[in-house]
Amino acid sequence: MSGPSGGAGRSDRSDRVLVAGIGNIFLGDDGFGVEAVRRLAGHPLPDGVELVDTGVRGVHLAYRLLEGYRTAVLVDAVQRGGPPGTLHLIEADRPGSLDPHGAVVDGHRMTPDAVLALLDTLSASTGGHRPHRVLVVGCEPARLDEGIGLSAPVAAAVDEAVRLVLRVLRDEPEPSPAAEPSAR
Repeated sequence: MSGPSGGAGRSDRSDRVLVAGIGNIFLGDDGFGVEAVRRLAGHPLPDGVELVDTGVRGVHLAYRLLEGYRTAVLVDAVQRGGPPGTLHLIEADRPGSLDPHGAVVDGHRMTPDAVLALLDTLSASTGGHRPHRVLVVGCEPARLDEGIGLSAPVAAAVDEAVRLVLRVLRDEPEPSPAAEPSAR
């Protein structure tokens, strides 16, 4: 899945942006990122933007992030203590925004902080370059148990998350300290 740029070869690497949907569609609200990226595919995107549904393939995502992207936007269910359906815009490179050192690297279920922890290791060993900027658009889940389909509050937040990602892609604003950690 890619935007109008048609993929990596047609845009300057310094202008490339990757939007990745992360999650397991078989674990309820964990499928939030996958659904948000699926809906984003129906919108016109700026040149250089690539969409990818990484699902549970966090290791693949980490390697992909080393391919010279200026910005990465990771879309996933995140637990930060808010009510289900609450959206968060997290600047992942800010100290304290995520905990990559406490993250568990599991090839079948990797959170954004685990992907970033692996990314640092891979970058050092491969010589690849991580994106200059990494944002996480996260949604508080209501349930992460076995089952297909999003809960009502998370399903209701998907379109708002799509608008948030589109705004980030258009403006790439620096999140203000007052706006973090919630975008709502």
